[in-house]
Amino acid sequence: MNSISPDRYARQRQFAPIGVQGQDRIERAEIAILGCGALGTVAAELLCRAGVGQIRIIDRDVVEWTNLQRQSLFDGEDARLGVSKAEAACRRLRQINDQVQTTAVVTDINAGNIEAVLAGAELVIDATDNFGVRFLLNDWALSTGTAWVHGGCVGASGQVRLFDGAARPCFRCLVPNLPPAGVVDTCDTAGVIGPATHTIASLQAAETLKWISGNRQAVSEDVLSIDLWNNRVRQVKLDRAIAPECIACVRRDFEFLRGDALGSSEGALCGRDAVQLNPHGDNVQIDLQAMARRWEAIGSVQSTRFFTRLQVDETTQLTLFRDGRVVVQGTDDLARARSLFDRFVGN
Repeated sequence: MNSISPDRYARQRQFAPIGVQGQDRIERAEIAILGCGALGTVAAELLCRAGVGQIRIIDRDVVEWTNLQRQSLFDGEDARLGVSKAEAACRRLRQINDQVQTTAVVTDINAGNIEAVLAGAELVIDATDNFGVRFLLNDWALSTGTAWVHGGCVGASGQVRLFDGAARPCFRCLVPNLPPAGVVDTCDTAGVIGPATHTIASLQAAETLKWISGNRQAVSEDVLSIDLWNNRVRQVKLDRAIAPECIACVRRDFEFLRGDALGSSEGALCGRDAVQLNPHGDNVQIDLQAMARRWEAIGSVQSTRFFTRLQVDETTQLTLFRDGRVVVQGTDDLARARSLFDRFVGN
């Protein structure tokens, strides 16, 4: 126990199912949080305060003003500067609890990097708001036997379930195929309220604490579903053999992990008036300082260890990330975004 703050986790240890041994397990645990938005920030803060030993936060994005209504680790200065979400979150978490080791990973998760990005994590929290990435995470979890906690939230409703990476059913038993584009509402199309995201993230954190503290028998086998606006709480029971021909957990065909099904990460970012480009492919490391020097004669440049940003004009920005991705802000036209990339980044 740390002599500087001996009572930090006292109330948690007093909770009988956790106790001294459970708290020791929590402090030795290493988890990853995939996505650092409304769910990811809340879950990260709760688990950081609980004393989880190592927390890895993976997110490709930067803080924007519309995030602040529900994404609890960010403030107006983060939005004004457009800082990396993962970096801003880790900085805040270190202020909350410097006994916890936090690591920021600024990247776009894909089949080519998921094994390296999640290596060593004993549990992953899904805070992605992206079905393709969830299918990829489900494949990776089954291939490695790693637990993950699904969470989704839109409007005032959401759902949570932990998948252990071993027993059936898996996530694809529930959702066999990717929903067609435009069919499923998102926070950008249907909105979302902070109490709903905080509730769902709290449930994810609770399932995580059960798992990593050694109380796995307490993990819910049902899908926990909540509609805060209409005052409904449901536990949806699942038959273990709900999908006897499941491509993932029965046939062990990990098509998303192979990279056959996820598709390109290039395209317009929903609700953002921005386009993401990934012209360099996977596993590329860009010399951001060199690019910043090139751009200084063109316009205003902002640099961090994760990205370099060029203000092209009043409405257009290019943000080049260390992993080679480029986000062009100020247009949703892919052709224009590629033209700007060719002009200011090149090969």
